[in-house]
Amino acid sequence: MRFKVAALHFAVIVFSLTFSTVAQARTIHLVGFGDSLMAGYQLPQGDGFPEKLQAALKAKGVDVSITNAGVSGDTTTGGLARIDWSVPDDTDGVILELGANDALRGIPPEQSEKNLDQMISRLRGRGIAVLLVGMMAPPNMGSDYAERFNPIYQKLAEKHGVDLYPFFLDGVVLDAGLKLDDGMHPNAKGVDVMVEKMEPAVTKFVGTISSVKK
Repeated sequence: MRFKVAALHFAVIVFSLTFSTVAQARTIHLVGFGDSLMAGYQLPQGDGFPEKLQAALKAKGVDVSITNAGVSGDTTTGGLARIDWSVPDDTDGVILELGANDALRGIPPEQSEKNLDQMISRLRGRGIAVLLVGMMAPPNMGSDYAERFNPIYQKLAEKHGVDLYPFFLDGVVLDAGLKLDDGMHPNAKGVDVMVEKMEPAVTKFVGTISSVKK
């Protein structure tokens, strides 16, 4: 009987140590890959989207680190050119946010879709999960352009079976008080709104990565 009790205690200790080791190894490494909206254009250090998102997730007990790989002015063509070396091999997942500058420059949506398609394929080929972040064409580009541009994110998400957050600037784009004087980029309060709205989707995304890593 004493042997059984001792064996049980030993098993509990081993399980606890194993669980502790696994828990410590559960930090999920994400990369926020995008343009100035991701980079934190004209915002103080620490006020960018990846930094504030990481803080919000950690506050909710989600063990995650997020690297800011946003480059102001980047297009999907620029992103495709740097995707391989900007995303380290130990990355678990990428929050892929590009396309706003394509729309502002009137780049054919078909080209943007092709570039994003290749980026997703390259990341997944490396075993890296993707959360695709959608954008919408500005009104001044006209309805024809919008009808060609806006659906590409949903199409790509369905094609590759990746998670999609439909619109990065949700809750901010129509509120001047949440944007910088240029009327396009979010200010610190705007980033807070973006983080609050997107946090549930990222938490779900991290959860799918964690379940695969187990």
